[in-house]
Amino acid sequence: MIVLPAIDLYEGKAVRLYKGDYAQMTVYSADPPALARSFEAAGAEYLHMVDLAGARDGDTPDFSAVAAIAAGTKLKVEIGGGIRTMDRAEKYLAAGVERVILGTAAVTDWDFFCAAVRAFPGRVAAGVDVRDGFVAIRGWREQSAVTLARLCDRLGEAGVRTLICTDISRDGAMNGTNRELYRDLTSRYPELDIVASGGVSSLEDIRTLRDMGLWGAIVGKAYYTGALDLREAMEAAR
Repeated sequence: MIVLPAIDLYEGKAVRLYKGDYAQMTVYSADPPALARSFEAAGAEYLHMVDLAGARDGDTPDFSAVAAIAAGTKLKVEIGGGIRTMDRAEKYLAAGVERVILGTAAVTDWDFFCAAVRAFPGRVAAGVDVRDGFVAIRGWREQSAVTLARLCDRLGEAGVRTLICTDISRDGAMNGTNRELYRDLTSRYPELDIVASGGVSSLEDIRTLRDMGLWGAIVGKAYYTGALDLREAMEAAR
């Protein structure tokens, strides 16, 4: 299993939200490229990034920071937030990003979502953020009427291979990850590479997700607070 350290961007800084609440934001670094280089030095291969303002507003205000990290490290960068047109997806991929994450578009613009998956094979992941069984969109500010199961059932139709699923109620809460959720997803969708996000905060979480057969686990706040050592987490994931 792969451990993906996370950088959530807001106004050029690395921040974390508590359960997706923009009013409960903590700034952890004013230099995201330096932070990314520290992850690379620790042995990370992948980097998970989210443009929080982009996710909320539908644009890409922190594109330059993402491009700088993609160009300045050997990390395989994935980025989500505000990617709702083909031009934006292509812009990120041309800047050296490994893959783009489409979340809101998978709910609000299915034709675009499928077209992007076809246009960039293997370089588009579905980002499915869940609250109370329903998919949240637009930076988690809106609750859609689409259930997690309904959306996941359609991913095969689009041809997407990677599912990044976040339990919003666990994100930033340091209460452990939702193991039942990921156990169910791996059982129901064995054809998908599933990445766990939200609440991954201990080596036990890492080992449990590894043993379930998940492709990856995203580590955010647990790293920033010192609850998880990145090198130890990667070793446990192996």
